[in-house]
Amino acid sequence: MPPPRPSRTVAVVVPAKDEEERVGETVRALRGLEVADLVVVVDDGSTDATAVRARDAGALVVAHRRNRGKAAAMRTGARAVAAREHAERRPGTGPRPLLFVDADLAGSAARTEPLTGPVLAGEADMTIAVLPRQATPGGGRGLVVGLARRGTRTAVGWSPQQPLSGMRCLTRGAFEAALPLARGWGVETALTIDLVRAGFRVAEVPCDLHHRVTGTDWRAQAHRAAQYRDVALALAQRRVRVRPW
Repeated sequence: MPPPRPSRTVAVVVPAKDEEERVGETVRALRGLEVADLVVVVDDGSTDATAVRARDAGALVVAHRRNRGKAAAMRTGARAVAAREHAERRPGTGPRPLLFVDADLAGSAARTEPLTGPVLAGEADMTIAVLPRQATPGGGRGLVVGLARRGTRTAVGWSPQQPLSGMRCLTRGAFEAALPLARGWGVETALTIDLVRAGFRVAEVPCDLHHRVTGTDWRAQAHRAAQYRDVALALAQRRVRVRPW
């Protein structure tokens, strides 16, 4: 029996929590991608109308009853894609690559398509979006990004420009090879390290994407502290030792 033909389309997975203001526009933009024939939104324990907005915009929505974190949402989304493919019984066609997209990109999500080209062409196993300077000022002081970049460089000898970028396209084989995913916000750093260590091809791709920039209030500071904790834990679990800053 000949091997399955490579897929010509991707399935989009959007982890989302309390994103009712932007998720609908994000989904509509993603559904306009020529290479995407399925958009799955994983409602990770939202307390607002995220699921309703995503469903109304045309996404397949699966939900966690409680917040389980980004890595769990990514895994749930991948399972939902696999279940849909099994139900479709697409003969002779391999599994779709997975395009992971943050829920807060709104209309700029339409510009994630460059991530899919190298993967669909067989030139890369994972692509990572490199975002431009954001239109809205804000953000932290780069401590989490610096930790992730130093850790990746120490682990695999490569220093990505934006190691925390959540917009990524992966072959299904690469995604399965990275399981189990690192917890929470350490998932992107761990994905890069684990796949490069395993010999997969990883490339960064510039994409004109714009998301909601976190501010400087106590909630934003708590969010960045959680990111730092999860990245540090992912590095420790991979026996990567780096200076804290």
